Amino acid sequence: MKPKAQIVNLPVYQPGKPIEEVKKELGLDVVIKLASNENPYGCSPRATEAITAELGTLSLYPDGSAADLTAELADQLAIERSQIIFGCGSDEIIALIIRAFLEPGDETIMADQTFSVYKTNADIEGAVSIEVPLINGKHDLPGMVNVITNKTKIIWVCNPNNPTGTIVSESELVSFLDEVPAHVMVVLDEAYYEYVTDASYPASIKLMERYPNLVILRTFSKIYGLAALRIGYGIGQQEVISLINRVREPFNTGRLAQVAAKAALKDQEFVAKCRQRNAEGITYIQQQFDRLGLSYFPANGNFIMVDVQNPGTEVFKLLLSKGIIVRPGFEVYPSYIRVTVGSEEQNKAFIGALEQVLHEVNSPA
Repeated sequence: MKPKAQIVNLPVYQPGKPIEEVKKELGLDVVIKLASNENPYGCSPRATEAITAELGTLSLYPDGSAADLTAELADQLAIERSQIIFGCGSDEIIALIIRAFLEPGDETIMADQTFSVYKTNADIEGAVSIEVPLINGKHDLPGMVNVITNKTKIIWVCNPNNPTGTIVSESELVSFLDEVPAHVMVVLDEAYYEYVTDASYPASIKLMERYPNLVILRTFSKIYGLAALRIGYGIGQQEVISLINRVREPFNTGRLAQVAAKAALKDQEFVAKCRQRNAEGITYIQQQFDRLGLSYFPANGNFIMVDVQNPGTEVFKLLLSKGIIVRPGFEVYPSYIRVTVGSEEQNKAFIGALEQVLHEVNSPA
């Protein structure tokens, strides 16, 4: 059997190591996972109640159009229902966009250190990925404009950027959109949108009327704490969403995911509490990094990327031995690790372990 030539050497996505695997592998009783940007406070009790109430319907297919959830989200965002598409996480929306719009030889532009799923899916379709280096961990929007050609179809802007956590401001985004040709789609990935407290962050949905080539991605996996249910969504002009829907598989989101997401949307008090606790966690961790003399990128999501001044993979292994799972392995930033902002207890445990590890690696033999 002969596969597509472009997938033969395609790297397989490596998720953060699971807690149970680390416990068995290292014989640890307590393991803290700070690798996948999950919400340490779980999900809204309303979502849990909605899931429980739906358990009697597991023999039935879900609503293929997610009509109730679509209506709830459209009302909350003050947009038309036809402007929304749901997917198995926002990852699936990325894959659907690429499936719908990119052909072999088409070009797509992204940062050189950003969410890897953009490039992976473009590679699968035989498209050409143009990677523009970040500047101080931040998207170089003018640099992206400069590499647009007549083959460019899609530009990806991850905001906040994963893994660096930096943001593009509204004024920067507007200046960029003014320069991008109207036929080139700009996908604004806002997976961590609800965590951002910076006042300069774009009110992106309001920009869609002015820029019909703008598509926005968001998810219920992060602040809403529904990562296990895999549900995210895209927002765009009706014509664009209709085209993406043509390549969407039927029943791509489950019944439990739909009812949980609908209930979670109604509990904005939970979201606000998580945002506040996350902001407090960022402040604590950054203060500790300052104390330890470590540089880091400004955090705007629920994670921080820090320069540990040693190979990140080495620090990762040593932290793992102490029961702390973080994320290493960034090609552009090999001495960095990314750590999720956890609960107060988890953050203190991470800092304590990191301090021990840095002492070990920096002490003369």
